[in-house]
Amino acid sequence: MVKIMNVGVEVRKVDSQGRVILPSEWRRSEVGEDGEVYIVCRRGYLKIIPKRRPNLTEYFDSIDLGVEALGDWDEFERKLREEST
Repeated sequence: MVKIMNVGVEVRKVDSQGRVILPSEWRRSEVGEDGEVYIVCRRGYLKIIPKRRPNLTEYFDSIDLGVEALGDWDEFERKLREEST
């Protein structure tokens, strides 16, 4: 493998059925348990992207809604309307 600016470049053979073996290090670090990838086909190249389930919990508590708590829904709607005008 040749390393170019932190990018690994490898030459691989394509078998008669069009299969390519993905590097084991990349499979271990990037491909999830389901082993699925997206293949983006463009003229002149293929892009292989690991299919991952997003971790939505990392976005919890990351939005400031402008109220202390959503216990009072009417207050929330009023503040939301005030800020949108």
